[in-house]
Amino acid sequence: MDGLVEFKTDDGTLVVVEGIEDGSGSRLVSRADGTVQAARTFEGSLEGVRAAAESALSVFRDGSLRPDSVEIEFGVKLTAEAGALIAKSAVEGHLVVKLSWSPGRSDGSPETAARS
Repeated sequence: MDGLVEFKTDDGTLVVVEGIEDGSGSRLVSRADGTVQAARTFEGSLEGVRAAAESALSVFRDGSLRPDSVEIEFGVKLTAEAGALIAKSAVEGHLVVKLSWSPGRSDGSPETAARS
């Protein structure tokens, strides 16, 4: 259902976002202003996205590469029923990963950095 989706935070604050069609085919009842109340809290909706980010970070931090910093970027869409979804780009799933190392670290290991 395209339109406005109203999420409550855990402390009761209202967050209104532009929703997307969730593909389920079900119809949610909307108020006269077209706003739909989300089935989950804002934090609850984002829980799966947080878990996905933690998993992705651990894959890049815990491997042999050992970068000094890891940046992961993905789009998030919010729906009234499903909550947060990792957004799809025009072609495939949207995920950008950026790994970086400080100058002087030739092999990415902590020992190399300590000798520099």
